[in-house]
Amino acid sequence: MIVIADTSVVCYLVLIEQIELLPQLFGQIVIPQAVYEELRAEGAPVKLQEWMRRLPTWLEIYSVTAIGDITLESLHSGEREAILLAEELKADLIILDEKAARKIARERGLKLTGLLGILEIAATRQLIDLSAVLERLQSTTFRASPRLLRAIVERYQKNQP
Repeated sequence: MIVIADTSVVCYLVLIEQIELLPQLFGQIVIPQAVYEELRAEGAPVKLQEWMRRLPTWLEIYSVTAIGDITLESLHSGEREAILLAEELKADLIILDEKAARKIARERGLKLTGLLGILEIAATRQLIDLSAVLERLQSTTFRASPRLLRAIVERYQKNQP
C-alpha cells in the first residue's frame, strides 16, 4: 500500500505523541522532499525538530519529478508535491488536511483522508482513546470545528459494540 502524507499529519501526530499510528495503520509512509523540508524548518516545534533528527525506517522521502502544474500553484509546496507524488506513484491514499488541497486531490480522483480520519480509523481499531487524543489535539494549533469533532466522536461511539 502506498500512502503519501502531507506536513500537518506528521507534525500533529508527533506533537500529540501518536506518530506510531502511521506505521501501525499503513506500514510505510511516503513524504515528498518539500514536506521533509517543511518538517525540518527552523520555526517548527522543538518536539518535531527532535523527532526529525531520528527519522524512522518506515518514513520514505521521495523527490517529485513533475513539478510544473499550474492548477496547483495556489497550494503550499508540501501540498503541491504530495498531490503530484500521489499521482506519480499511483498512491492508494493521500493524507491532507488543508481544504484547498483536499478539493484539488478529490477533483484529480485521489483517495484521501485527513488527520481526523486517521484518528477515527485508529480508534475503530482500538489503538487509541479517541476522546483523549482529540483533547490532546485541541491543545495544539490544530483547528477543527467543535461540531466536526463531536460528529466524529458520536459516529465512533455509535459504531462501538
